Amino acid sequence: MKIRTIKSEGLAHNSYIIFDQDEAAVIDPRRDCEIYTELAKEECSKIKYILETHRNEDFVIGSLELQKMTSAEIGHSNALPFKYGEHNLADNETLSLGGVKIRTLYTPGHTDESLCYVIYPSQSDESTLVFTGDTLFAGSVGRTDLYGKTSQPTQANKLFQSLHNKLLTIGDHILVYPAHGAGSVCGHGISGTEPTTIGYEKKTNPYLQLGREDFVRKVSSETLVVPRYFKRMEEYNLNGPPLLSELAYPKPLSLQEFEEEMAEQNMIAIDTRLPYAFAGSHIPNSQSLWLGGTSVYPGWLLDINQYIVFVLERSQDIDTVAPRFRRLGFDNLCGFLCGGMNEWQEAGNPVRNFGTMSAMELKDRLGSGEVLLLDVRDPPEWAEDGYVEGATRLFFADLPEKADSLPKNKPIAVTCSVGNRSSIALSILERKGYRNIINVLGGMTAWENLGYPTKKEA
Repeated sequence: MKIRTIKSEGLAHNSYIIFDQDEAAVIDPRRDCEIYTELAKEECSKIKYILETHRNEDFVIGSLELQKMTSAEIGHSNALPFKYGEHNLADNETLSLGGVKIRTLYTPGHTDESLCYVIYPSQSDESTLVFTGDTLFAGSVGRTDLYGKTSQPTQANKLFQSLHNKLLTIGDHILVYPAHGAGSVCGHGISGTEPTTIGYEKKTNPYLQLGREDFVRKVSSETLVVPRYFKRMEEYNLNGPPLLSELAYPKPLSLQEFEEEMAEQNMIAIDTRLPYAFAGSHIPNSQSLWLGGTSVYPGWLLDINQYIVFVLERSQDIDTVAPRFRRLGFDNLCGFLCGGMNEWQEAGNPVRNFGTMSAMELKDRLGSGEVLLLDVRDPPEWAEDGYVEGATRLFFADLPEKADSLPKNKPIAVTCSVGNRSSIALSILERKGYRNIINVLGGMTAWENLGYPTKKEA
């Protein structure tokens, strides 16, 4: 038996392919799924099953895509009326893969249809590993707020029971393969330990040290980001998303074609260059979203029905950007400007720019009262890492709705951890009519490295 982990960066999503003899099963595949058929080919194996741990909310599931490529059978929980799939699985059902037995564990809590898959090797009655989906992570557990805050205590109770009455009883030696790693929004404080074991989690996972009441209180008190694209993902993953073969790949566009696309309704230009390049020169009203941020942040910022064209550092970046956007359900990707920002500028088209400053300059200008400081990091960062006293704090993903609360008669310096998310925020502010805006390059990382003071709140 062999297992391979496939990571989707940014989303911190882990999918898996398990092999035994000449058969394979894929757990929670992503939408761009050629990687699984390539791995199966390497192992001379046929993909027999595609198994989902739950209706994922943070990415488009690739089950139908992979089924079209392989004719494999799809399995998921019978607790939701999925519109596709051959196996609607109940608790304690089994499937055979080569000589391996796969047993389902029904583990509601994160969602009401959550399943874990326990693996028994050939000719053995003792399990060796479990795919836990979003039920149990290394150092954490699945979030319980997807049905709303009022339902959170009920979901937390279900999760406690699933963990202690089901999952933690299967054996301390069992290897744990969760659907997400460190950095995912599907749990709070997920560790980077991969894989982990049931026994290690019992000893080290802070959530598993708590009794029922304390567990429910802790989990119910947590507030995690709910990106705006989650609802579309739930619809896609219940009914089945469009196949990628039905969608046009983003086209290379001449300058004239790009300008024509820009004139269309509901169109936005996404600029994936680094923040200092964007600050120096960019197309008016374009959205800064550096290449590394394209794996997750589009779903936090954009309407899922938005039409999109790209300004790239290199034309080949489209082969990184397009799959990342489509994992999040963005299917209206129209094209990219072949000549990039150079061609736009050389044609004499209008450009805009932002100011930049260092953390050292920021400290001086704050001391003289010259600028307002806007901190756009995630709320947990303010609590855990601290912030500059007197800073206005607005999460960058909330700026489209809340930017109008900021003054326009004073320069605004924007900071995040290093300057990437602040560039996102600045481009949002520009579209809201703000002009005297400045990116603090190096952000709070530079501020702290210089030994400047921060404030923390309980």
